Amino acid sequence: MYDIVVIGAGVTGSASARALSRYNLKVLVLEKEEDVCSGTSKANSGIVHAGYDAVPGTLKAKLNMEGSRMMEQLSKDLDIPYRRNGSMVVCTDSARMDALKRLYDRGVENGVEGLKIISGDEARKMEKHLTKDAVAVLYAPTAAVVCPFELNIAMAENACENGVEFRFDTEVEKIEKTPSGFCIETKDGDSIDTAWVVNAAGVYADRFHNMVSAKKLHIVPRRGEYCLLDSECGGHVSHTIFPQPTEMGKGILVTRTVHGNLMLGPTADEIEDKEGTCTTAEGLDKVLQGAGKTVEDIPYRKIITSFAGLRAHEEGGDFVIGEARDVPGFIDVAGIESPGLTASPAIGEMVARIYGNRMHPEKKTQWKGTRKGIPRVREMDMEERNALVRQNPAYGRIVCRCEQVTEGEILDAVHRPIPARSLDGIKRRTRAGMGRCQSGFCSPMVMDLLNKEAGIPFEELTKSGKGAELVVGETKEERA
Repeated sequence: MYDIVVIGAGVTGSASARALSRYNLKVLVLEKEEDVCSGTSKANSGIVHAGYDAVPGTLKAKLNMEGSRMMEQLSKDLDIPYRRNGSMVVCTDSARMDALKRLYDRGVENGVEGLKIISGDEARKMEKHLTKDAVAVLYAPTAAVVCPFELNIAMAENACENGVEFRFDTEVEKIEKTPSGFCIETKDGDSIDTAWVVNAAGVYADRFHNMVSAKKLHIVPRRGEYCLLDSECGGHVSHTIFPQPTEMGKGILVTRTVHGNLMLGPTADEIEDKEGTCTTAEGLDKVLQGAGKTVEDIPYRKIITSFAGLRAHEEGGDFVIGEARDVPGFIDVAGIESPGLTASPAIGEMVARIYGNRMHPEKKTQWKGTRKGIPRVREMDMEERNALVRQNPAYGRIVCRCEQVTEGEILDAVHRPIPARSLDGIKRRTRAGMGRCQSGFCSPMVMDLLNKEAGIPFEELTKSGKGAELVVGETKEERA
């Protein structure tokens, strides 16, 4: 019998698990994929939004501001990269200046610090590639960027270090209310009893809510397509550049990622398929055209990959977070679209407060709120590198040439509290395979290390879990 089961190991599920790990509770996280950060959270812009976009008085506005203010200290506690680069919303039509002013007023009401409207000429002094059509810009100096993978993984690892249990490749099939709480049945036929449930299942959160509640939710997947450019293009802009937002979202942004790449996107297309993460020619064309409306001379020939993700849009337009009125003990964390990544640490704290106010659990006397990440050899100076290599020569052997990732970093990823067990798991923890060759050089060596260190047979190695096996047989083996 668990005290709490969290469904979903994305950024909000992991944040909730970490916040709940402060208490003497038996907490389990169930994830249908093979790793954390395998759904909405993996295909994310990594923007820490300043907070001017959300409507004042909404949960989005409140939790955006709280999460934005928490993120810098959290990045230090969890040893993840964070860069406060500021953002610009570009107005290219003087007829829309009133709308830009309303966005400014909304930000001021939400409590965004340092927000101001500047002229296009002033903005171009800050961003030389900003479109010449810019007549004015809403400048938010508190906006920042993080790595969505590392944030998600770090919160999950910290929760795990504090006693939270994680089960992967475990898909929830059914939830039933029982006298003592809930019975969760998995697709593999297992039954799990728990007193409380935290429903952080992304685009599937409505499915689980509707199993137990008479008041139904409806979540529409919104597909967002992105293009990622080589790190040599990262200096093309220094701020995160947005067009003026619409009812479908914040529009096609142009930003330098925290690791120095240039990223363009996302689109916002409502679809029915909750697994529809394919890219399309039409979508990628929208990305390129949209990016070109705010930033000039983008080196499109340097695109190294494209990808798509799904955002969970709830029909009410706001986050749905709280104990279901007709189902005591069932906490929804649903409709988490932008600014969900920014808000995630605040969402986790809100979930813990909801549970704590009802159940009054005992706090741990020795809760560890910090976590040490994998050494980033590429970012070290020569003296630091040499000292690390003297301790462990594996940190002196380069495996991924594009991103300068060493064998030691990959071995560390394999032996983390939540270990990497696939090529994508290694990539999200170390960036091996993230560079311009997109793992063309390093994947055989990474596979060999997974085989030797994790004990995974070659024929069971995958790119991203079951159904994505990498090996079909031995060379020269007779095939039927």
